Amino acid sequence: MDPLDQAPEAESSDGTEKPGVIRIILADSQAIYRVGIRKVFALEDDLRVVAQADSLEALRSSIERFPTDVVLMEGGLLAGTASAIPELLKGAPDVKLIVQASASDENQTVDLYRRGVRGIISRSISPDLLVRCVRRIAAGETWIDNQSVNWVIEAYRAQAAALVSPRSQPRLSPKEMAIITCITQGKRNKEIAFQLGTTEQVIKNYLRKIYDKLGVSDRLELALYCLHNKIIHAEVDEEILAHKVIGE
Repeated sequence: MDPLDQAPEAESSDGTEKPGVIRIILADSQAIYRVGIRKVFALEDDLRVVAQADSLEALRSSIERFPTDVVLMEGGLLAGTASAIPELLKGAPDVKLIVQASASDENQTVDLYRRGVRGIISRSISPDLLVRCVRRIAAGETWIDNQSVNWVIEAYRAQAAALVSPRSQPRLSPKEMAIITCITQGKRNKEIAFQLGTTEQVIKNYLRKIYDKLGVSDRLELALYCLHNKIIHAEVDEEILAHKVIGE
């Protein structure tokens, strides 16, 4: 692990963190790659690398030590460790994970999104697109391309078709239904909080309860579940709904 010194431009005159700064951990086995990515982020006033890690264990330690918004990690660090993502998110549920993959694989892509990854990108992504990706994910969106959206939809259809006796519908409160409706309209947590007259943290807490109640793992799966089970009545097909939910 290679924790980094605080960047002066990320602090205000009294030494506190500037508001709106996105704190990032770089997790990659290749030091030269971490150096390159850090240089890209150093050019942006709102992006700050707080630590680096060269292994999964070092990443766990970094997340425990440093307040973090986004983790940008090499997909290879997850090889043979299917439970790594849920374990990381259990200890830091507000951290958003971006995985850099060298190749696009349907099963791996679906599995990563289902386990809680917020974005999957190529290791050859351009600097401008990488910065945009980090900002969107930090704002609560999901970074997913059209091919991956179709893979996730097909995987959900197959899962739904395999259920011989679907469980009875759980009871949802009026506020939970209001939040679900907002999610399917493509609204972010901040927008939902404003509309419902509450805080963003309260919305996050409600979403976790909704996910547990319905047995889903993210906003996209939540929307697909509600559409299939007629919890919501939307005159859109799955693909249009998916793109609304992920903010595209």
